[in-house]
Amino acid sequence: MGHFNRTLEELRQHAVLHWPDEILAAAEEVGTLPLLLKTQDSFISILKVASKEPMSWKIAVDNSSQLSGSLFLKHLMVLSDLGGEALNKLPPLNNYIQGGKLSFDWNGRPYHYQLKEIGSQCSLTNTALNVDTKKLVKGLDLNNRGMDVCMLLLFGSLLTNDTLPSEVKEKCVLGEYLGKTEELDKFIKQRYLFVSKQVSGATANYLGQIAQMYVSDKLKIFLGSEWSVKLNGSLPGVFHNVEGNGTNFDIVVVSPNGKHFGVEISFQVTTNSTIERKARESESAMKSVHSKGHKICYVIDGAGNINVRKNAVRILCNHSDCTVAMSDSEIKHLANYFKSI
Repeated sequence: MGHFNRTLEELRQHAVLHWPDEILAAAEEVGTLPLLLKTQDSFISILKVASKEPMSWKIAVDNSSQLSGSLFLKHLMVLSDLGGEALNKLPPLNNYIQGGKLSFDWNGRPYHYQLKEIGSQCSLTNTALNVDTKKLVKGLDLNNRGMDVCMLLLFGSLLTNDTLPSEVKEKCVLGEYLGKTEELDKFIKQRYLFVSKQVSGATANYLGQIAQMYVSDKLKIFLGSEWSVKLNGSLPGVFHNVEGNGTNFDIVVVSPNGKHFGVEISFQVTTNSTIERKARESESAMKSVHSKGHKICYVIDGAGNINVRKNAVRILCNHSDCTVAMSDSEIKHLANYFKSI
C-alpha cells in the first residue's frame, strides 16, 4: 500500500500552490479573481523593482509580457480596497487637490504629477477604467484616466497639497513601499493575501465550487463507472448535531462494495481562514466518521494554505486518512487510496 497519511512537509513536496490552468479557464467568465491570481507574482515583482523614481513602475509595466496596464491598475484597486464604486465618488479631483497637481515627497525628494483627466468631472467606474472583466481579458494599456488613478492610489497618502477624505487617503499608501522588499512583503501579507471585498463573495465561492467539480471529475475518470462520486453529500450515520442533520462533505465517494469516503477540499492562495475552522473541527469529524466505519480525506493546496496556514494544515493532516494536493497525479493517488481499502 502506498503512503497516504502525509505530513505537511510531505504534502508541500506535491503541492501546485497556484490554481491549475484548467480551473482558471473554467472560471474565466465569472470574475476578475482568476486573472488577478494568475498575474499576482508579476504584479508584486514590479513593485519590488520600481524603486528609482516614482514613475519607474510605469516603465516596468510597459516592458512586462505578463501584466497589462489595466491589470496593474486592477491589482492596485484591490490592494488599496478602493474599487470603481468608491473612486467614482471623487471626481472632480480639483475639489480636493490644488491645481489638479499631485505634490508629494518620496524617498526624501519632492515630486509633482499633473492630473490629465480626473481633475475634471469624469467617470471612474470599473468599466470607465477598463478594469471590468471583459476589458481585463483584452490586456489593455493604461489610458490617461487609468494613469491618473494609478498615481493617486500609489502616492495619495504622501500628498502635501490635498483635502482628500481620510478614509480614502489612508488607503493610498502603496507608493511608500516601492522597492522595499521586506516592508512590501509584510504589507502584502497583511493587505493582499486575503481576497478583497472587490473580488470576494460569488466569485470566490464559484472558484471553490469549480475546484470541487474539478476533483470530482478527475475521480470519476480514475475510479471508473462502478464507483459513485457525488458532490455535496453526507455519510450514513454521521450527523452534524443532535437534531440529526447529516454532516455535509464536499465530495462523497462510495466504492462498489459499499465503502464510504468523505472528501473535503481546500485550495487557497490567499490566507482565507476557512481552513482553520476545518482544522478545529477535524478531530471530532474524524472520530465521528470512523465510528461509522467510514474514512475522511482532504485535498489541500494553495500557497495560502501550504505556506501561511501551516498549523491548520498540520492539524488536518493528523486527522486525515489520506491527504493529497491538487494535481492529476495527486488526485489519482487519492483514487488509489480508495481502491486500497
